Amino acid sequence: MNTISPWTINAQTDIDSSNALITVEKSGYTFELYSCRDSFWIVAIGKKKERIAFRAAYALNSFFEINSISESEKEIIVKLKTELGDYEININFPEPDSHLLHYKTNFKANSSILIPFWPHDILPLTQNGNIENTSGKIHVKQVGTRSGLLFASITKPKKSTLFYFQNLTAIAAYCEATETSLSDAVNGTWPEIGFQLPITIDKPIPAGKTFIISDAYVLLGDEVKNDPSKLCIDYLENLAIIYKLITRPETEYHNWIEIAQKTISDLEYNKGCWTQTNGIPYLNAYLCDYETPAESMVQLAVLTPLKEYERWSSESYRLSEDLRSGISNFYDPKIKSITRWLPALHNKLDQSEEQKKDTTMDSWYLHHPLINLARLAISGDKNAKKLVLDSIDFVIKAAHHFKYEWPVFYNIETFEIIKEETKPGNGGEKDVPGAYAHLMLLVYQLTKEKRYLNEAKRAAKQLTQCGFDIFYQANNTGFSANALLELYKITNKEIYLKTSYMCLSALLKNVQLWDSQYGFGKKYNNFFSIFPLNDAPYTAAYEEMEVYSILTEYMIQSKDVNILPGLRILLPEFVKYAISRIPYYYPVFLPKEMISEEVKTGEIQSNLFAPLEDLYVGWEKSGQVGQEIYGAGAAFAIVPRQYFKIDDNLTIFIDYPVVSFTKRKNSIFIKLNGNKEMYCDLIIICNKSKKNVAVFQDDIPLKPIHNTGNKKYKIAGEGNIKINW
Repeated sequence: MNTISPWTINAQTDIDSSNALITVEKSGYTFELYSCRDSFWIVAIGKKKERIAFRAAYALNSFFEINSISESEKEIIVKLKTELGDYEININFPEPDSHLLHYKTNFKANSSILIPFWPHDILPLTQNGNIENTSGKIHVKQVGTRSGLLFASITKPKKSTLFYFQNLTAIAAYCEATETSLSDAVNGTWPEIGFQLPITIDKPIPAGKTFIISDAYVLLGDEVKNDPSKLCIDYLENLAIIYKLITRPETEYHNWIEIAQKTISDLEYNKGCWTQTNGIPYLNAYLCDYETPAESMVQLAVLTPLKEYERWSSESYRLSEDLRSGISNFYDPKIKSITRWLPALHNKLDQSEEQKKDTTMDSWYLHHPLINLARLAISGDKNAKKLVLDSIDFVIKAAHHFKYEWPVFYNIETFEIIKEETKPGNGGEKDVPGAYAHLMLLVYQLTKEKRYLNEAKRAAKQLTQCGFDIFYQANNTGFSANALLELYKITNKEIYLKTSYMCLSALLKNVQLWDSQYGFGKKYNNFFSIFPLNDAPYTAAYEEMEVYSILTEYMIQSKDVNILPGLRILLPEFVKYAISRIPYYYPVFLPKEMISEEVKTGEIQSNLFAPLEDLYVGWEKSGQVGQEIYGAGAAFAIVPRQYFKIDDNLTIFIDYPVVSFTKRKNSIFIKLNGNKEMYCDLIIICNKSKKNVAVFQDDIPLKPIHNTGNKKYKIAGEGNIKINW
């Protein structure tokens, strides 16, 4: 039996003893409206007569009076009155022939009031019993400022599923007025779950102003699925359905080519970016952090995208050679592998953190530099190839020792486990098998040796039952998704494709699918940002950049695969918003008042084109961790993927994944593989000699929406683009 609060104990009795004000039938579901003392309920009744109630309005310390109810084909509008203020509830079903429920509630207070309590808005009901006897499992709920959603299975009294999405963007004005936060707003403990309006202790809600206090979407299902991959598929498809309906902010165009050039200049000449050991320069992880020894991941996190940028620009940079010059020095002949810390500086590690010891290896950290080295090797870097092949046997030895289940920290010389689990009962770094598989497939591509393919298959088996819990770190979960997609393409085994969906669902569980336009969140676009760790309180520059690159690659590699329709909406949209949003990690684009004066590591230089590690929404200042140099490769990664340089006079920019690009004489052919209902921007960057440019999508001529200087076009997310001049 569950414990319940006084705000729940009489809810079912109130509903069952009342008459429904309105009843609506939608695709086998029934929706009934009830006004019961201090709560206005929408009760959904499923195909098996299962019931769940949604509290669309709460009267605080008062009771509702009904002013009016109007019903039309499009919506139901309910106007309620209390001693404290007025409410208006708009209820509709936005998808034709679907039971997808949407309700939005407005509140206007008669006088300035504090709101010290607000109940959750979802309650499962029974037919004759008590709410406390219901049972269910919450698969996903909001953590911190991630998306305001809840995905649950109800197992008693009747089996059903609930996908609930609170559009937190709509609540931002309330938070701005009351200086509150929407962190953990959609949460709860069974059976009292759902959204809680943030309480106001210090700053009251002002009188006479209307605020949206709920904007909820609900999708119910009548089947409970125990297969983790099926649950994850439902999550992705439901999220995509609702994504199409919510209001999304406009994207902004940033000149990434200019950002790339400024980054190169700043990295080459700013002494705070570098240290030297034995006459060789190494990038610091954080600006002006001279105490921490050089790390292999840091060098390769910048070098690998920089080499992509060099190939795109047909230019070479001294920065590239400086970075390449020291990579071999990270090879430790004692263990026969590339390691995290520069071996020559092991004695400088201060052991202030668990990983700052020469023999301690963070499991993902062994694989990440080798993944980047393998990418360099595939592009023709012979030194990188040697380092990968000299290291790979040690990596395989570690995998065999841990039986493809990696702990958090281990001794790199003895494999003794130093920290086994992220939290008690949660296991170790669950997505490392996928990062390992990704590395093995890169080495298989490099060598054509089947043993590496077999290693990838063995590691992938560890991921098949992880479900949403697969996520340890965003970029590694992304590597896992791509590795599994590739294994599916090689073997045609459906289990790999389904497991790649699990990885993507875990990624999209950790995004912020709303725009936090309150506090410092008003200063930048934060819609569709992704968090680096399950419990991270901030989004992080480098992980965002890597996930952007990974999901772009996923769309390209899946162009001939019949992937989930929802992914063709969600993944390109993430890419689009990442391109628009990532510049705000650079302090030069932020107001000084939102940058932290206290920095954990190094220092911050606001005019330097290197990103802050940490961005917060709401009332916390950003940059508390430091200014990360290893995230400075963002522009180098974005330019080659989104800009297509035709010649010195003509460049094409598209803010969606481009799955194919072909040039024939005076024509360009571009293929997008997203969704026709979504839109992205295409910008023609040209001088006057190329002013007569014509753009077609699926043979239909397009007109520019912006025709001063560069020409900007709005294009559908799926289709064939042709550009003539």
